[in-house]
Amino acid sequence: MASAAVMASSSALSAARPPPPDMDLDDDLPDNAFTSIDERAIEIRDSSDPMSMLSFYRRLFPWKQLFAWLNHDLPHMSATKCFTHREFAFTLQNEAYLRYNSFASADELKKEVCRLNPARFEIGPVYTAKPKDRKTVQKASFKPVQRELVFDIDMTDYDEVRTCCSGKGICKRCWAFIAVAVQVLDEALREDFGFKHLLWVYSGRRGIHCWISDKEAFELADDARKAIVGWLEVIKGGANQVKKVDAGWMGSAGGRSLHPSLRRAIGGEGSESGPLKLAFVDTVLKDQDCFRSPEQWGVLLQLLPSPEAEAIEKLRSKWERSSNRSSLEKWQDVMEAAQRAGEYKSERIWRPCLEDIILQYTYPRIDAEVSKHLNHLLKSPFVVHPATGRVCVPLEPSKVFDFDPENGCPTVAQLLRELNAYEASHKDALPAVKSNYKNELGAAADGLEATVKQDWEKTSLKPFVQLFEKHCNAIAKETRALRRAQQEQNTTDF
Repeated sequence: MASAAVMASSSALSAARPPPPDMDLDDDLPDNAFTSIDERAIEIRDSSDPMSMLSFYRRLFPWKQLFAWLNHDLPHMSATKCFTHREFAFTLQNEAYLRYNSFASADELKKEVCRLNPARFEIGPVYTAKPKDRKTVQKASFKPVQRELVFDIDMTDYDEVRTCCSGKGICKRCWAFIAVAVQVLDEALREDFGFKHLLWVYSGRRGIHCWISDKEAFELADDARKAIVGWLEVIKGGANQVKKVDAGWMGSAGGRSLHPSLRRAIGGEGSESGPLKLAFVDTVLKDQDCFRSPEQWGVLLQLLPSPEAEAIEKLRSKWERSSNRSSLEKWQDVMEAAQRAGEYKSERIWRPCLEDIILQYTYPRIDAEVSKHLNHLLKSPFVVHPATGRVCVPLEPSKVFDFDPENGCPTVAQLLRELNAYEASHKDALPAVKSNYKNELGAAADGLEATVKQDWEKTSLKPFVQLFEKHCNAIAKETRALRRAQQEQNTTDF
């Protein structure tokens, strides 16, 4: 959040709010679904253009699915405190920042978003009272009580290891670091903590977010969240610290004792290579060539076991003489040095060190502060990153390696072009679509709703919304099962 952002409640800032957009907002057609889109204008406007954003919010944003997700129930069910007491924060086009907004329904949220037309909005915790009414309750009694457990991985934290991009840049090559982070964290959170409802969402630029909606995660206090983060956090230390990992200790039998989660990630089951070891070879050594330059391989030498100074100096001399050796060849040199040290040293000195190096270059680099506190706000799924125009879409963990952040993520301008093209080729279907909207507004229903496509279904946003729906349905199914079990328990107690 920009330090110059103006923080205020939306209820106390009516004068600062932007006027309604200069376009027809006829209540008879709340989504203005049939207003033609100027394709030429879309071509010359970038995706952050306010008019493009308004069209996106009104026609393509999956409001019902977002409501179901936050409400922990089916879309048609009444709002619970999970939604009505939830904080929403808006970043307006002029960078004003409005906090402590709350809404009674999905329609109310949508109406306000379309009125404000924000550059983006964020989702916060569930409070003891409705955030918009916080000034009517005692300050001490207004506090966050529930919130998804969230994780944030940002590509800039990999700048010291990636070679293809830096800063705000990201490409398919360095996305591999994010992909293996998702693979490792997703398995750890499911296998070691028992969480089931994990939603991975591309941040729209250079990172990814994870939202965990399990009841147990939703109700965690700050101390418990910090404990989970501490358990998952392996890479520690600032930019000036060379060695950032010390993951294990020596067992009584002489072998290294790693937590099963780390052993699984590094070594897999049995002799099989785990995801981190595979990523180290394929991404760090082969693709990124992370030890190519003297500065890079100099860091590698500093990470090798200090008692083996003679072996390290031999490696230094060899690499200085052979400046064209690849990172893969240099790593093979290191492995040979470990073997020459003998079985005892190889197992007790070299192996732990080499495993720490693999962890340092491939293990997930999470932003710990995002996860530790209930009151942290995080961008909503399906909002648009203002700098790229890319939609923050959910991703399937098993397919995250296939995702291309540069070319595989829909943008607002792209989606509006697709929608325009679809409707241009389906002009004959428009009367039926209009009838459906009239039915939704209370006219006699003719059963058209089930046969008419939603606007997002006409675009490349469709598979991402469907993935989101699948996730929401799983949460709703568990919520309803817990509710039935509670009702049965109450009946039995009676």
